[in-house]
Amino acid sequence: QVQLVESGGGLAQAGGSLRLSCAASGRTFSPYYMGWFRQAPGKEREFVAALSWRTGNAYYADFVKGRFTISRDNTKNMVYLQMNSLKPEDTAVYYCASSPYIGIYYSHSSYKYWGQGTQVTVSS
Repeated sequence: QVQLVESGGGLAQAGGSLRLSCAASGRTFSPYYMGWFRQAPGKEREFVAALSWRTGNAYYADFVKGRFTISRDNTKNMVYLQMNSLKPEDTAVYYCASSPYIGIYYSHSSYKYWGQGTQVTVSS
């Protein structure tokens, strides 16, 4: 089993920044991808960013390119999402996810393990 715990959410003003962290643990933690997804009220969960754990390659949704950066610390099994130039439409619950398989990095169905989520609220 793999456990994922997010932290770092909160309230930010438009144009501000937040950094989300995801701590991974578990004997079987050996992901292919680590991803961040978000879900706003009344909307479906959507892909934000993903990282290939083996290569370090990063992938982003178009709406966060140039604003968000996904990164990792292999030694601590940590994944981060640096969010800059925040917009009110970024308001959502953000989830960290782990995929042990080679799959479609932007599809939530490719991810087996999920954190509990952390709320991000951006005020205008």
